[in-house]
Amino acid sequence: MGGTTYNIRVPATSANIGPGFDVMGLSLSLYLDVTAHTTPTTAPSTSSSNITLAYTGTNSSGLPLDPESNLITRTALYVLSCLGHPRFPHPTTVHVDNRIPLGRGLGSSGAAVVAGVLLANAVAHLGLSQQRMLDYCLMIEHHPDNVAAALVGGFVASYLVDVDREGAPQSEAPVPPGSPAQPHGHPGVPPENIGHFLRLGCSPRIRAVAIIPQFELATAKARAALPPSYATKDVVFNLQRLAVLTTALGRETPDPWLIYRAMEDRVHQPYRMHLIPGLPEILATFNPDNTPGLLGICLSGAGPTILALAIDNFDEIAAKIRAVFDRQPDGGVQTVYKLLDIVSEGATCIETADED
Repeated sequence: MGGTTYNIRVPATSANIGPGFDVMGLSLSLYLDVTAHTTPTTAPSTSSSNITLAYTGTNSSGLPLDPESNLITRTALYVLSCLGHPRFPHPTTVHVDNRIPLGRGLGSSGAAVVAGVLLANAVAHLGLSQQRMLDYCLMIEHHPDNVAAALVGGFVASYLVDVDREGAPQSEAPVPPGSPAQPHGHPGVPPENIGHFLRLGCSPRIRAVAIIPQFELATAKARAALPPSYATKDVVFNLQRLAVLTTALGRETPDPWLIYRAMEDRVHQPYRMHLIPGLPEILATFNPDNTPGLLGICLSGAGPTILALAIDNFDEIAAKIRAVFDRQPDGGVQTVYKLLDIVSEGATCIETADED
């Protein structure tokens, strides 16, 4: 009997989109590709997990090749263990080609988690629904904005159910790996429907100008910069803009100033200014009047990538933003520019039976 090949593709994502902190995400045309090949055999495996792992791509340096440490395969093993499989059902080679920059606010870890869940679902023929796959994703990546957008594609709003308030036992709440409740790093079997999402409209005219500084910013560091509480006026400010933005981006003919004002934020970007040289000037300087084609600018996720939504003059917008980074002290900040589409298709898995 021949083996089977599974080709998994997961898009990068940009979370928050200004006022939508931990709520909204966009899936982008930059991908994590995983190719898994299973070989049915009765021969003993040399790996306790039944996996061999390899990487290519410029965004893969330093990632662990130990299946129980690597985020993709560790996630897959977690899902399998929850459903009665102590390891991969057949010897499996996993090849990863990652084009999503690490630690830049483009959803690299969320994409890896989604890929791991799809990998487990494929190799063990689990038949998980999209909603159930989201539950497993959220046990590892506790914020739904990135994983929901990566899983389903497009412009997505999402929330995580507060299971404690819903009356579920404390043990059924999502548990961080390695917590005292789960000493071996196993988050436990997820409750049903712990996260929900809604795909929103996004004009096909809108593209994403991504300016990617060449330094990493750990999500934990960016989140630690946030205050423990917020003034009511700042929360209201964000809620007002969030309500408008969810509809404004879906209009066939985008209104630049409506979107620009709706992408303003007082919840996370002001507190992360000091982590990204040039960000205050970028957010304060460019607008639809002085930068034709621009709709709005925000941090992508926790940063440091700057995301500019635009309908025209993409190269000129990128050049203006990059110039701000170039003139920062101590030689400036090196950046990479990518013009990305907002893609409607989320994570996919294509199965191919090998010829005998």
